[in-house]
Amino acid sequence: MWRLTLFVLVTGVAAVGLAWVADKPGALTVEWLGYQLETSVFAAGLALAVALLSVLLMWSLLRYVLSRPAALAELMKRKREKRGLDALSRGLIAVSAGDKDQARKFSSQAYKLLPREPLTGLLRSQSAQLHGNRAAAREIFQTMAEAPGTEMLGLRGLFLEAKRENETEAARQFAERAMARNPDLAWSVNALFELQCKAGDWAGALRTLDVARRQKQIDKPVAARRRAVLLTAQAMEAEDADMDRARELALEAHKLAPELVPAAAIAGRVMASQGDATRATRVLAKTWELNPHPDLALAYAHARLGEGPRERLKRVKHLAQWTPDHGKVEGAIAVAAAAIEARAWDEARTALEPYLEDRPPARICTAMARIEGGETGDQGRVREWLARAVHAPRDPAWSADDYISSQWAPVSPITGRLDAFEWKAPVELLAAAREPLVVEAAGELADAGAAQQDMQSVEVEAPEAGARDAVAQDAGEQHSGVQVAEVERESADAPARDDPLETEIFFPPRAPDDPGPEPEGSDDQEAAKAKLPMP
Repeated sequence: MWRLTLFVLVTGVAAVGLAWVADKPGALTVEWLGYQLETSVFAAGLALAVALLSVLLMWSLLRYVLSRPAALAELMKRKREKRGLDALSRGLIAVSAGDKDQARKFSSQAYKLLPREPLTGLLRSQSAQLHGNRAAAREIFQTMAEAPGTEMLGLRGLFLEAKRENETEAARQFAERAMARNPDLAWSVNALFELQCKAGDWAGALRTLDVARRQKQIDKPVAARRRAVLLTAQAMEAEDADMDRARELALEAHKLAPELVPAAAIAGRVMASQGDATRATRVLAKTWELNPHPDLALAYAHARLGEGPRERLKRVKHLAQWTPDHGKVEGAIAVAAAAIEARAWDEARTALEPYLEDRPPARICTAMARIEGGETGDQGRVREWLARAVHAPRDPAWSADDYISSQWAPVSPITGRLDAFEWKAPVELLAAAREPLVVEAAGELADAGAAQQDMQSVEVEAPEAGARDAVAQDAGEQHSGVQVAEVERESADAPARDDPLETEIFFPPRAPDDPGPEPEGSDDQEAAKAKLPMP
């Protein structure tokens, strides 16, 4: 509409102008080289306009002729690009579909048509990987890594190839180079952090974590927890060699994650050994209120050097008052352990009494066996509690990726994942699978009891002061853990013996496919009993 209006206006103005010139009489005379040309002004203007139009037409024609080769080349280039992009598209589809032959065909076409296209290198590398040609894939990724436009893509490809071949050092170098070039790349930061944690490079992991935090790739709570775990790992290594540094690292970790048991335990032990009992107990109690754990109770009990068993019992009872609802059993076990050490049998029994119904865990069963052996010397009750310990629910332990450890570790030994260990009870066997084991355990205990009828007591050495209970199991273990209880009969509280012998009863762990105990009197059964001379 606007074009039509403009055309009408221009045409009207031109017509009016021509009419105006035609109505104005006048002549134009041109003398040049002895010639004289006379014409009207209108005719001269019209001739000039025609001449200008002719020149413009000739220039346009000449320009068109001169531009044809370039236009033809551009047309061919566009057709080539179209064919190349079509080959790229089909090749990527073939790679995604797992069609090796089509992927190779279209990757070759794309490389011929678009050799400098970044996607061409990606298609060629994926096609080589699809055919299992790792060397070719690496060569392509190396070429891409040397080009500015595809450097990051090439480095990622080289990193993945190195990781696939378990070349840890090469993978770390590629991840470091990628992070140095572009810290915004989350994959490079995460990959480098993971490799540093697996290698135990805690200082390097802390630096990488700072990069991730500055780039806002992880949330602040997650960053604080990871930093606390890494600082705790450093404190563990420095605890024996440099106690001041261990204290500093553990306290910083405790500040970042007060619920982290290992950090508080290390800080408490170090400060207690340095004579700072007040601050040690404050740190341990704070973590105990959030996450009760035997290591905290043990460190709290020995926070003040030189105290006797009675003082330690009083200290642990004070700590147990701050036990949260979800950890009451830990508080009871801690009090019972301290009471047993102090030979306060009534207090130990009272602490455990609320948890004796149903199926108390193995730690409670073994503690009750020690109480019965130390207080009354009733071997029937001792064997009863030992029998219950055999098939009691499993005690909590540090576990990560189905691996059970006797102590906390910063990374999983299976996957290398940071902060993988949790304090929890391992998964129990199904009831249908456990029932035969329970029957077999009862049979073994009956046989052992019959063989020991002539014994008047069973005495098993109590743990030394300061020793901690631990549960360990390798990743390849196929049997459920069976705790072996050791019961100490105190000479001051027990009646005198006529038979100067003491016997330690050992119940070996069994695999789920164990057919059960051998018949009575077998060599294996006799080997399971060890007789020790009584002092």
